[in-house]
Amino acid sequence: MSRFIWLGLLALVGGTAQSATVEHPSELGKVTTEVVASGLEHPWGLTFLPDGRMLVTERPGRLRIVASDGALSPPLGGLPEVYARGQGGLLDVVLSPDFAKDRLVYLSYAEGGGDKGMAGTAVGRGRLADDASRLDDFQMIFRQEPKLSSGLHFGSRLVFDRDGYLFVALGENNERPTSQDLDKLQGKVVRLHPDGKVPDDNPFVGQARARPEIWSYGHRNQQGAALNPWTGVLWTHEHGPRGGDEINIPQAGKNYGWPLATHGINYSYLPIPEAKGETVPGTEPPLHVWEKSPAISGMAFYDAERFPAWRNNLFIGALAQQQLIRLQLDGDRVVHEERLLEDFKARIRDVRQGPDGYLYLLTDEGNGRLVRVGLQAE
Repeated sequence: MSRFIWLGLLALVGGTAQSATVEHPSELGKVTTEVVASGLEHPWGLTFLPDGRMLVTERPGRLRIVASDGALSPPLGGLPEVYARGQGGLLDVVLSPDFAKDRLVYLSYAEGGGDKGMAGTAVGRGRLADDASRLDDFQMIFRQEPKLSSGLHFGSRLVFDRDGYLFVALGENNERPTSQDLDKLQGKVVRLHPDGKVPDDNPFVGQARARPEIWSYGHRNQQGAALNPWTGVLWTHEHGPRGGDEINIPQAGKNYGWPLATHGINYSYLPIPEAKGETVPGTEPPLHVWEKSPAISGMAFYDAERFPAWRNNLFIGALAQQQLIRLQLDGDRVVHEERLLEDFKARIRDVRQGPDGYLYLLTDEGNGRLVRVGLQAE
């Protein structure tokens, strides 16, 4: 087999062959992209192991390790069965805050088994084997109840805060009123101990007809969440309907409006039936809103030293508009927005800051890519 055919095959299966660095225009200089790995089937979530390798989820239900040279491991064993229909499947991945000691890996995924074939979001954890070939002793620690999804709006992102609490950002299963129902886990941010137990100081603990897991409610389909590195506070973002994608800073017990308050309309171009306006008394306005939906997914604050011009910026992927959105921050205010990688033409599903100070993106494609992004400042 010739060397050129071999390199081509490696690229197709996500081998060590990487692309050349490509430059893209930016207000701050030249943004650079380099495809680290390809051959991922609709990758959804990304996290970094202590040795610099990456764990990447594929929505059909596979978890892989990506080496720094782009080589893909075989799918890891020990994963749960997932509901891989519509928007469902294997979703986010994070490491335990004590990973160096416990080697626990947390996954969110769509879980079937509901009435009439319905599904919901679940979270589980397993111990990464010493040879990194499987997750041992995997157990489910959280289940969205009731199961109401026929394949839409699972969310979800996983974030540990500085105190070790696990936040899970959930979708409302495309069942709008459930976001306001405190006896259901649709359209909520939930807060848990690492083993799935409910913290005693959650805002609805002890209240009748309210789920104690709930931290905040009135959310739609949350596909971005990150801990602000300067304040230690959770930020999330969510898809609006036709218009009205938004960023929130979820606070304990607060109502973020959906579907009562929204900047969007239905996909049919008709008003949302329950909507009472863009702002509604008793609900929290979004920190930032897009009147035209980019279809946002993935979120990363930038606080590394490698690219000083990006510090105090927030980066968000756009699926429909196929861009990387850069938001310049002043405290908790968005003061400027720039759209990047418009010429890259890819649905960006996840955005993470790597330990090397680069940004890493996942593209939502049948032949999905892991992309390293940098900046050549002027």
